[in-house]
Amino acid sequence: MLTPLRPYLWQFVSYAFLHSSIWHIVGNMFFLYLFGNNVNDKLGNVGYVCVYLAGAVFSGVGHILMSSIPVLGASGAVAAVTGAYLVLFPQTLITVFYWLMFFISTVDIPAFYFIGLKLIFWDNIIERNMPSIAYGAHLSGYTFGILSMLLMLSTGLIKSTQFDLWSMVKQWNRRRVYRDAVTGDYDPFSGRVRSKRIKAKEVKSSAERKREDKINSLQREISTRIGERNLPEAGRLYLELVEVDREQVPPRQYLLDIANQLASENKHSEAAEAYEKFLTHYTRYEYSEQVQLMLGIIYSRYLNNPELAAKNLEAACGKLKDPGQVKMCQDELARLREVEE
Repeated sequence: MLTPLRPYLWQFVSYAFLHSSIWHIVGNMFFLYLFGNNVNDKLGNVGYVCVYLAGAVFSGVGHILMSSIPVLGASGAVAAVTGAYLVLFPQTLITVFYWLMFFISTVDIPAFYFIGLKLIFWDNIIERNMPSIAYGAHLSGYTFGILSMLLMLSTGLIKSTQFDLWSMVKQWNRRRVYRDAVTGDYDPFSGRVRSKRIKAKEVKSSAERKREDKINSLQREISTRIGERNLPEAGRLYLELVEVDREQVPPRQYLLDIANQLASENKHSEAAEAYEKFLTHYTRYEYSEQVQLMLGIIYSRYLNNPELAAKNLEAACGKLKDPGQVKMCQDELARLREVEE
């Protein structure tokens, strides 16, 4: 077992393969079976084993930082797998059997609430009434499983889907931006609250007032259409907006959605201009290499501008991680070189 007062290195793994009784191991293996299969399918056998063992180590470290009592059992490692399940499959329904007096039935609860509220919050924070339970190891395991999966999803090591927790967070943030965008005192195209005061002597011409009204109206319309996911109409309104004022820059996700929509409509010149504006104003975008890849392909295949195509493709190739995208980039560069020769 793991002895916090004098731990040996191997104990951070060995303790997770020891149990105090048959019911101890049966309980741990039940939850490992319940949540582990889907996590294994998502990570693959090697990745799953690595997460399990790393969860055991992390849980052991958490335990010795919180307690001096020796510990054994796979609970910490299983908690890491359960935390990973919470991130990867938060919307999956878990059938829970309950017995209330003479009434026996089942209820379906989303994994996000069952794991987050029942297994983590209630069992390990509120109801800490059993001295023989290593609550510190459990919480450390959950923390490792949750954070490691979020990290892998956000960096692309695991392919994200619209159903995982990372996607839910991004969707929530998009809705938050949209709600801010449609409030009366927020300008989504600058990200600032309108607070400019007009001096008494400042008098705008009728043409200037009409132009500003037109810009504000188009900004609101674009925000509304993006919120409705009516991207074709949002793209049309954006083109109308840049005709009035070419310096207008929509919020980051708005501009990217619009550029992608214009590209899908084969409006290559307009799409290229939107992508260029995106790269100019949002230099810290975490997936800028994918935008550069798209821009390079547009310049290469549709706008006959090999110089700008090569510039963007070379910049993208050095940062792309997806093998398919890397091959696409390399193939397009090779085709450009053949044309030059």
